Amino acid sequence: MDKENTFCAFSGHRSLPAAAGEQLPRLLRQKIVSLAEEGYTGFLCGGAMGFDTLAAEAVISVRRRYPALTLTLALPCPEQDRAWPESARLRFRSIREAADEAILVSPEYHRYCMMQRNRFLVDHSRLLVCYLTDDKGGTAATVRYALKCARPVVNLALEVK
Repeated sequence: MDKENTFCAFSGHRSLPAAAGEQLPRLLRQKIVSLAEEGYTGFLCGGAMGFDTLAAEAVISVRRRYPALTLTLALPCPEQDRAWPESARLRFRSIREAADEAILVSPEYHRYCMMQRNRFLVDHSRLLVCYLTDDKGGTAATVRYALKCARPVVNLALEVK
């Protein structure tokens, strides 16, 4: 990862309600533009289905206007998409090809590799942008960890109507 970048990380649920799926791409693009104008140049994404996919696609879209922005994927393990539906696998491959870098947090799948990936995201960023609607699960744990590490958290779920 480029040490010159000021990084923002993303974390969110894999399953999104229809209203969020319709509104989040626009909200994400607006937030990324705002962050770019504040000086953020690097964006970290976990590469999962759902919010991660929307966030990565939003960064790719905004880079057309702000070409200095970078997208780094922090992947929990090789072949994380192995059991995904084909349409999700194709989106993931497209994102991976467009990303500036993909970092494997663990060389193999193990019980805690997703948590390791989530902590990596927080540890290598100054800000966490999330989509959190439930106080259980990986995103909730990531937000708690970010707050414990004194990282600001922006929850886009609060903006979805």
